[in-house]
Amino acid sequence: MAGLFGAAGSSSTGNTIGDLKNDVAVSNPPEDTISDLTFSPTADILAVSSWDKKVRIYQIAGNGASEGKHIYEHDAPVLSVDFSKDGNKLVSAGADKQAKVCDLQTLQTAQVAAHDNTVKAARFFELPNSNGPMLVTGSWDKTIKYWDLRSQTPVGTVTCQERVYSMDVRNSLLVVGTADRYINVINLQEPLKFYKTLQSPLKWQTRVVSCFTDASGFAIGSIEGRCAIQYVEDKDSSSNFSFKCHRDPPSGNVTQVYSVNDISFHPQHGTFSTAGSDGTFHFWDKDAKHRLKGYPTVGGSITATTFNSSGTIFAYAIGYDWSKGYMANNPNYPNKVMLHPIQGDECKPRPSVKKR
Repeated sequence: MAGLFGAAGSSSTGNTIGDLKNDVAVSNPPEDTISDLTFSPTADILAVSSWDKKVRIYQIAGNGASEGKHIYEHDAPVLSVDFSKDGNKLVSAGADKQAKVCDLQTLQTAQVAAHDNTVKAARFFELPNSNGPMLVTGSWDKTIKYWDLRSQTPVGTVTCQERVYSMDVRNSLLVVGTADRYINVINLQEPLKFYKTLQSPLKWQTRVVSCFTDASGFAIGSIEGRCAIQYVEDKDSSSNFSFKCHRDPPSGNVTQVYSVNDISFHPQHGTFSTAGSDGTFHFWDKDAKHRLKGYPTVGGSITATTFNSSGTIFAYAIGYDWSKGYMANNPNYPNKVMLHPIQGDECKPRPSVKKR
């Protein structure tokens, strides 16, 4: 089923081309490449982590205007940020081998987790009958650890096959993508064992895993301009598929392919975005197996994306992603966070065609 949607850019006709003219830049962006973006579930508050070792928190107004509300530092590049479900806490983690939690009420920050190597991802989750938010961290030390915020020691550790590259949580679903293309699926009701382990259906290194809005499955993005859709429970052979994206149209017998750097699911519609090294983002409907919109290049690689809780704003970060090595980096490379207002039916699923 590869190539189902067609290579992005190759079949753009009619209204499948989206518009960037209303996109607004966030004021006072980080000074180095942005690694992660997350919106609060309860307000239009955007947290941004960066290679400049800082976490920035912005208030976003209805007209797209942004105001910096708080900033705090790590001892090394910060690679991951996530809000708790109630919007009161923000976790950040990175190359200083730790995770910190910032209390949004008091703006106090405390270290809450530690690993033996870089912490690549940190996510809040809540279990039934638990006394509050729990934390899971995934590291290049090949472990994921669970943390109760009231304790300095992990409440559980799971060893993975390889370094953790990407991790996402939705409800009781935890998906962990590691080096060597392993994908581990964990049911957080039984957090210390793998519910399922698979090799990525994509042939090259996993860049991102992202859970469906309804937690029935997840998407995988890789460095070779491909995305895979995987259901936790295999319904039938056609439900799992992969498709090409973030590729230039073939020139002669050469096709330029780009890394899929991030995948974000729309909170209401369950449609999703892909964004890549080619500086484009696209909205897709996995159920109709259809591309909804593709957008022109934004002038630099897109390193991270997220939707706000109402699905009315799509935030994306532009910055150098090292896909072309250090020689391609230069001081004039753009470094910014953009806010794209979701217009009309940009992210709405296609009307389904019922089979008789």
